[in-house]
Amino acid sequence: MSTPMTRSERSSGVKTVRENFVLPHTRGSSHGQTRIIRKAYDEDFYAHMLDECYELWAQLEKEAGVRLYRQTGLLVIGPENSRYYELVKTTLKKNKVPMVVLTRDNFSQHIPHVILDEGHGAVVEVPAGILYADRALKTAQGQFQKLGGVIRDKEMVTDIKPGPVVTVVTSSGAYQAKSVVITAGPWANRLLAHTGLELPLEVAKINVCYWKEKVPGSYDIEKRFPCFIQTECKESKEHIYGLPSNEYPGLMKICYHAGSVVDPDHRDQQTDRSDIDILQRYVARCLPGLEPKPAVVESCLYTLTPDRHFVLDCHPTYSNIVIGAGFSGHGFKFGPIIGKLLSELSLGEVPSYDLSPFRIRRFHGNTKSAL
Repeated sequence: MSTPMTRSERSSGVKTVRENFVLPHTRGSSHGQTRIIRKAYDEDFYAHMLDECYELWAQLEKEAGVRLYRQTGLLVIGPENSRYYELVKTTLKKNKVPMVVLTRDNFSQHIPHVILDEGHGAVVEVPAGILYADRALKTAQGQFQKLGGVIRDKEMVTDIKPGPVVTVVTSSGAYQAKSVVITAGPWANRLLAHTGLELPLEVAKINVCYWKEKVPGSYDIEKRFPCFIQTECKESKEHIYGLPSNEYPGLMKICYHAGSVVDPDHRDQQTDRSDIDILQRYVARCLPGLEPKPAVVESCLYTLTPDRHFVLDCHPTYSNIVIGAGFSGHGFKFGPIIGKLLSELSLGEVPSYDLSPFRIRRFHGNTKSAL
């Protein structure tokens, strides 16, 4: 849940965020109207963190008087005997998440207009749903400012000078702070280079596709159609995910959970549509109520780590520089917890959760000196 070229500083209790682009913008990974929130993971630690995430999203809703979450349920489909599908079911059971296991006999009764492949299982995570992303960002920024925080957009960071007091140089001036949090999304390594660090991050452009219903309302959120994740299928080993018709009337959001490597400053030059070709074949075969050609194609960026887990850690050389990066296309739902953990690290406090899955040292020889 990073914003490009964001810089967060803490000095004498004053919190400031520096942002390269004019807010709101669509150049990073956090824009768009919706994201899925779920506990259907193959790793238990994510499901554990999400308990508090749900609570904190609800707290933000209450404090701001804005609806940010809507329960839709999440349909998880995949080869019944595959490791990933089995691990997701195990995680849901272990964490006592309300779920419904569907069979081939009752699948179409509960989930109309979707074809379940032979040998595939289906489970519905009942509490899962949608976060209204644009609304959530605007609300969080508003609450931040209400509590005394300062947001400086259209201010590019041009240098970071480590030390007991960190100096951050921007297009508008220089700032000093005892600790700095870097959450620069696709531009993370570009900024970390000033601190002598390069992480094994890869930036990919994701085509965000919307597909038209042949019969209006067939996949609509008001008809209780759920979000879904197809863990793997005939067309692909990568996840395909979808959200019910909601953002654009009569259009369902369905995306491929992978993309082509791109320079974030030249994303529009990346025109690879191989992912869209995969989606078109999948939609034509498994979602017969949709036109098998996207009506709208937007884009966002994923900043990927090799293991697809986040980076939440202090700089290996400068402990007062804290890094949040590599959210790998699934970080938005964790926003409140990520903010809490980065704050704890910047204050030198013991983190609320075990951060070993997110430490930089896990990359062994994959980190480089950028000096």
